[in-house]
Amino acid sequence: MGEVLSIDPRTGEPRGRVATESTAADVGEAVRAAAAAGAALRDRAARVDLLRMAAVLLEKSGDEIIATADAESALGRVRLTGELARTCYQLRAFGDVVEAGGYLDVIIDHADPLADPAPRPDLRRYKVPLGVVAVFAASNFPLAFSVPGGDTASALAAGCPVVVKAHPDHPATSALCARILRSAAAEVGLPEDVVRLVHGFDAGPELVRHPLTSAVGFTGSVRGGRALFDIASSRPRPIPFHGELGSLNPVVVTTRAAETRAEEIGAGLAASYTQGLGQFCVKPGLVLLPEGPAGDAVIRAVVAAAVPSGPLLDPRMRAAFLAGVRSRAALPGVTEPLGAGEAGDDATPLAVRPGVLTVAASRLAEGGPYRELLEECFGPVTVLVRYGSTAERDAVLGGLPGNLTATVHLAADERDGAAVDLVAGLSEIAGRVVVDGWPTGVAVAHAMQHGGPYPASTSGSTSVGSTAIERWLRPVCYQNTPDPLLPPELREANPLGVPRIVDGIRTTS
Repeated sequence: MGEVLSIDPRTGEPRGRVATESTAADVGEAVRAAAAAGAALRDRAARVDLLRMAAVLLEKSGDEIIATADAESALGRVRLTGELARTCYQLRAFGDVVEAGGYLDVIIDHADPLADPAPRPDLRRYKVPLGVVAVFAASNFPLAFSVPGGDTASALAAGCPVVVKAHPDHPATSALCARILRSAAAEVGLPEDVVRLVHGFDAGPELVRHPLTSAVGFTGSVRGGRALFDIASSRPRPIPFHGELGSLNPVVVTTRAAETRAEEIGAGLAASYTQGLGQFCVKPGLVLLPEGPAGDAVIRAVVAAAVPSGPLLDPRMRAAFLAGVRSRAALPGVTEPLGAGEAGDDATPLAVRPGVLTVAASRLAEGGPYRELLEECFGPVTVLVRYGSTAERDAVLGGLPGNLTATVHLAADERDGAAVDLVAGLSEIAGRVVVDGWPTGVAVAHAMQHGGPYPASTSGSTSVGSTAIERWLRPVCYQNTPDPLLPPELREANPLGVPRIVDGIRTTS
């Protein structure tokens, strides 16, 4: 068994040992313990208490959490303070969802012997939890998409115990947050094993293969996510794999928009692609700009903007970023208005500086090595594709893989005709379409969709917002079942006061 070390991303030096890598036996014990604790989560009121208590205890330990996460991620106290607030908000929001009960999607059709074309029995349908959920923590959000993050919060809200595979970039943060979640369970009278934590590369596949694992939530690379997705699909009993794998998040700037808002668009792009040192899953990595003076003005504004340098999440990502930029910049016809590269100093020897690449849209039509420009490069770099016509622009869009987001910048007078068609076309390649804004920043809201066509995600679900709970539920229908034998949510008197659709009419509690 190898040691699990906490590494300082600013220097690459070890900070100390956190744990040992989990063996197959360790993973099996964790999954079995979580499964045994699952029955206690059937109590919706207890789940509400758990989610709210978790938020309270995370906030009480805020200083320690933020300090630990910053030491392992170099994301800074300001960013991590906001991320902790988001994490606690998510937990409370899912508590509200569970309390309201609408997520159960209760539908009742009373028996109708005169129904056409055939008599209808009494049918009552609602949703139940799947079972143990395996959650894979993300590297770039050590809190909001990690141990106490949205996957864990939504799974617990659904009534599913969770086994989290800690990310190697922040093992100490993961261990600390897991202890807090387990303490929250104990505080409200639930078994601590409703949350378990495992470490190590080999623990991931073992977790997906375990016969008691019922679903998987993953945020990470295309390569790693696809390997786990294939395991989940090839099991004797395949299970749902909700993976967020990668996204270019294309941006289209129309000619009229560039002519009227060049400086604004350029400054906004610079802030967006460098936010979090380009380590956001919704970083705009490909921008379609018109050829000519208007597009040139946007590029000047991007380059002139103040962009931050700093360390990436770990030395491996830094090496991949630098290699990826060098490979793309070496392609014929690719230029570097702003060169990315090393920017280390004594305090942060592993820092990098952001960069901007440009290429003609016609080059992408050649395929071959230019396909690399249509793949995500994780880190602070974006590719500006110059198009000479709407046909060139649309050809590039038509060749893109699925994305989390797609953005369009329009002029004030572009609100009909071609603009309508462009916005509609972007909805075919992305899960969220942004107009005259930037995709970085994913609101935790009921209407949010954070997921898109493959490879952005492996399912049509969202990992952010209240409907993320749907990933961990399945419907069950009871037919002609006597009232005392029904779950309380389906009984005629509605003793728990949940919203329902009864004989086609929506009712409130």
